[in-house]
Amino acid sequence: MANSRPSTPGYFNYNEGSTTSPVIGRPPNARMTTTGIPTPPGGEACDVVATYHQLLAEDPELTMPVAAIEALIIALADTPATTVSETLDLVQNLTAQLKRNIPNPISLSAGTDLFQQYLISSLQRPTGNGGFEEIRTHLVQNGRLFVERAKAARETIAGFGKHFIRDGSTVLTNGGSRVVGSLLKSAAESENASGRGSIRFKVIYVVSGVEKMDKEAQDNIAALRERDVPVAVIAPTSVAYVMDGVTQCFVGAEGVVENGGIISRMGTYQMAVLAKAMGKPFYVVSESHKFVRLYPIGQQDLGIEQNVVEFRTSRGKEGDVHEDHEANRDEGVADMDDGSGAKSMVPAQAEDAVDYTPPEYISGIITESGVLLPSAVSEELIKIWF
Repeated sequence: MANSRPSTPGYFNYNEGSTTSPVIGRPPNARMTTTGIPTPPGGEACDVVATYHQLLAEDPELTMPVAAIEALIIALADTPATTVSETLDLVQNLTAQLKRNIPNPISLSAGTDLFQQYLISSLQRPTGNGGFEEIRTHLVQNGRLFVERAKAARETIAGFGKHFIRDGSTVLTNGGSRVVGSLLKSAAESENASGRGSIRFKVIYVVSGVEKMDKEAQDNIAALRERDVPVAVIAPTSVAYVMDGVTQCFVGAEGVVENGGIISRMGTYQMAVLAKAMGKPFYVVSESHKFVRLYPIGQQDLGIEQNVVEFRTSRGKEGDVHEDHEANRDEGVADMDDGSGAKSMVPAQAEDAVDYTPPEYISGIITESGVLLPSAVSEELIKIWF
């Protein structure tokens, strides 16, 4: 259904056809990272968690997996490691530190896993005269290139996805997905089938409340209205009411899991169920670097603490409905908790809650490689890992 994605190292290739690693120029006494973020005073090791948050704060267009990769690259560039073993241990420890300190590490784990796999494959290749230092320099430089390519993927996805929107369409979406916003804006700027004007369509945005609307949703809505696209804002309780007049649904994802399902903001699952019941196409719009090695079989197999259901009595909190879940965790969350203590220790806030949408509710996954059926996700992950 779609073109195959290149293998993982292809994302990082600095110069196609060249085996020479570029040299990063940095004055001997400088302690400035490749993104201009200084390391702590005294030459201390880079705080990967603080760097991750700083990257997201400084660049609103950055996704969590890409921010995680960039934070690892910065830490790798500014932390001395003289052997392959030290480098792999360093990246593994930094990854575990990130996952422990982020409430919902599902999305960023897709990026860290991808980067670790690239490290392993690169370190197994024959080296030139420069030895390990040449490899390390190559890793850092090509990692930066990956970040730029990942950012560019959003525009490629918009180019594929805009063709699903026709004159007279009414699109339903939720939250403030940047890649969905890019797709809708691209459609608004495209010519219609007759070539005599732009595509005329309407958008219904599902948000928890106007007062609590996140900045991404506000920006997307404002950008569409500026392009003369009529936008309505509704509460999640109105989704069933409006579904009959909807042409298709587009949603983003925090992670696309092995079976082709998605993990996305709370309410996505119920939208998918309603769309399926009423015969409406339900499309996921996601960069392929969000494909994650996770195989949940239900809402409680995501490997994160959300406390969505909390029973109380007049005496106070009765206990979480999932209090015995930890003892019966499914093996599908093994990659989220690999035994290194990498499971998140920070409970997710209510506004950050996510749910799992099974693949049978998804019509297609629009990526920078084209449109995939949910069943193709496992094949894409195999290309990366094996």
